[in-house]
Amino acid sequence: MICVSLNPESNEEAVIKMQKAYELVDIVELRIDGIRNVDLERLLAVKRKKVIVTNRCREEGGKFTESESERIALLKQAVNLGTEYIDVELSTIPSLRDAIGKAVAGSQGRTRWILSWHDMARTPSERALKMTLDQCRESGADIVKIVPFATKNSDNLKILNLIIHAKNRGQDIIAFCMGHRGRISRVMAPFLGSYLSYVSLTSAEKTAPGQLTVAEMQQLTKILADEQADNENNLCALR
Repeated sequence: MICVSLNPESNEEAVIKMQKAYELVDIVELRIDGIRNVDLERLLAVKRKKVIVTNRCREEGGKFTESESERIALLKQAVNLGTEYIDVELSTIPSLRDAIGKAVAGSQGRTRWILSWHDMARTPSERALKMTLDQCRESGADIVKIVPFATKNSDNLKILNLIIHAKNRGQDIIAFCMGHRGRISRVMAPFLGSYLSYVSLTSAEKTAPGQLTVAEMQQLTKILADEQADNENNLCALR
């Protein structure tokens, strides 16, 4: 599933970009941390398809500057207003993270909780990544998101192996590497079972380093899917 990530600066800009994104994909990530005087009631009332509400603090690469309790309060409001997903960081104060878990549980399955972890500088060892996965799973979140930064090509293999590891344990996971060297993991992750792939509307609107545009991702995904289908057909013909 391809998700367009939006990082608008106003409610008006958010509405316009959501409408554009929904013409291309079925799910949008709405980064509210950069929106001045965010009006969640208005924004969630105009959504046509699914939406992830994310409110990143500065320590996690976001723009939210108020208190942690205010940041989490907005996410709880999004749950109450019926968003399909919220994204909360593993680094969030445990008591506030637990409050999100309770809010999601109270939605009776309407909202799913993505617990995210990022490393903006490197990709840890496979063992360390698996330990982070286990820590995230203990929180009770529905979906785990693990996103490090690729400093070398082999880092992509670590994160792709983590997807297989998580899926073998029945855990929904979003995983890929940031950075130019991590672009290949963004393309390959869906074929190994990653729950979502994040893209931008245009190259000028990227929300993370190495992010592909929706057009680039759709083109590459089609090429790989067609190649996979051709290989399967050739195997059938040989049998």
